[in-house]
Amino acid sequence: MGDGGGDRQLNVLGAPLEVCCKKPMTGFYRDGYCNTGPMDTGTHTVCADMTEDFLAFSARAGNDLSTPRPEYDFPGLQPGDRWCLCARRWEEAEMAGCAPKVWLRRTNMKTLQIVSLETLKKHALDDA
Repeated sequence: MGDGGGDRQLNVLGAPLEVCCKKPMTGFYRDGYCNTGPMDTGTHTVCADMTEDFLAFSARAGNDLSTPRPEYDFPGLQPGDRWCLCARRWEEAEMAGCAPKVWLRRTNMKTLQIVSLETLKKHALDDA
């Protein structure tokens, strides 16, 4: 499993990464955490609550997150689901004004290579 799985990576606040969601099971490694590693070229590190606006934005950008894809063990997402998003897609959504809210303690520190902590805090669902 490389750098994912049971490894304890850090969140954007510098503490151990907390679980994002296990139902639906999220994360690049499908372990419930927004862990990342060399195989995760999309940097699936932002733990976010899905919204209708974001799901529509993602579909328009070429990534339909609402349609189930059983061949990829992907259930299809609905508003209210929590999911580990690609940091760059989240950043694109933020610039377009439709970024979903994020969980800082569940968002991987690697996100900070793409999005600033200040920007993430503007969309935070938990205390910083």
